[in-house]
Amino acid sequence: MKTYRPSRAPCPIARAARVLGDRWALLILRDAFLGAERFEEFVERLGINRAALTSRLAILQEAGLMRRDPPEGKRARYVLTDKARALVPLYEQLGAWGAEHLFDADENPARWPQQG
Repeated sequence: MKTYRPSRAPCPIARAARVLGDRWALLILRDAFLGAERFEEFVERLGINRAALTSRLAILQEAGLMRRDPPEGKRARYVLTDKARALVPLYEQLGAWGAEHLFDADENPARWPQQG
């Protein structure tokens, strides 16, 4: 199981990459921004296996991007923190860049929804 160890790099991008450089972490946060809160929602939406999701949620919690409510027991919700919500502009820019540069002219990429 992956674990989170904060980076000690002097570069802020290197520190951010320690948390966000994992494909699953980016997609879990994306789906949380889009309203997913429950473990089973993430499994269904992402097609991620349970062990990988468990470890990535733990990493996101340890990094302060999500919190589990309630902290113990079943049927918990995974809630974005203010630290995670501060990433919305990054996701908007990443989505715009991907739409502009990673799709063929005949493809119609999904747009990142505006957060209200």
